[in-house]
Amino acid sequence: MARAQGARAQMALAFETTYGTPPAGGFTKMPFASTTLGAEQPLLNSELLGYGRDPLAPIKDAVTADGDVVVPLDAEAFGFWLKAAFGAPTTTGTGPWTHEFQSGAWTLPSLSIETGMPEVPRYVMYSGCVLDQITWQMQRSGLLTATARLVAQGEMVGTTTSAGTPAALELKRFGHPCRRPAWWSSFPRGSRSPR
Repeated sequence: MARAQGARAQMALAFETTYGTPPAGGFTKMPFASTTLGAEQPLLNSELLGYGRDPLAPIKDAVTADGDVVVPLDAEAFGFWLKAAFGAPTTTGTGPWTHEFQSGAWTLPSLSIETGMPEVPRYVMYSGCVLDQITWQMQRSGLLTATARLVAQGEMVGTTTSAGTPAALELKRFGHPCRRPAWWSSFPRGSRSPR
């Protein structure tokens, strides 16, 4: 069995027109740093008494599919996550465009997300994904990433992709620039900055 390599990991995303139904096309290749998306179905131990010393067979609990995706904050792909959080934006302009997202929408779009490891091969389609929360940290330096927490309806595992050939986006990533103002260099070492 081949071993998965992070350099070849893939993620494709598309918005659904019907909740829980992956679209036939329209997927976009998404940049990501890591993901914990997965489904599990725990077993429940029986609590019944009077059936002897041997335990009864466990019962399957509900299937839960959820997890986090760590994504870069960039000029193009991050808009997909904002749309998942707030709904479709109001777009104006003819280039450059202005996208205005508003909170408070009653209904939010659902997504289908496929993660792929081509060399295994293993492709997992998560359908009915809804964004639970999105967070990011501000700091002096380093890479600027966000964590999107998702809840999904379920997963389908296959050996071939269901996303087809996803559209590629140009990665224009944002960072944490920490630049000192021009006046900073005019102070001798050891002196205090003005208040």
